Amino acid sequence: MKIGELARRTAVSERSLRYYEEQGLLVSARTPSGHRTYSERAVDRVIRIQELFAAGLCSGKIAELLPCMRDEDGGPSEAATPWLVADLTRQRARIDARIAELVRTREVLDDVIVAASGTAGSPRVSSK
Repeated sequence: MKIGELARRTAVSERSLRYYEEQGLLVSARTPSGHRTYSERAVDRVIRIQELFAAGLCSGKIAELLPCMRDEDGGPSEAATPWLVADLTRQRARIDARIAELVRTREVLDDVIVAASGTAGSPRVSSK
């Protein structure tokens, strides 16, 4: 598929896809006229890259991580080194701390919403 179709199917800009390629996160083939073409598997890879960026990983860390993930299910492959596992454990702890911080912030907002709406004693605002 061409870059425009990959961009449409993943909701990622063509510019970002080119950046992923520059960073070694994504691979394309080239037509004789120089246009990029991507395999069907590129869709899942781009989605996985987006998830890792959303989790707060930088492109360098993602480049280290992707070869250690199986394409089929995203689980670890034999290429995952003890060093990478330790680093990813630290990344996970950072994410957990951020989640806890966001939960505390949401609770404060819930209290303000309840107080401002004059419904003191009402249950917390649903987060769903």
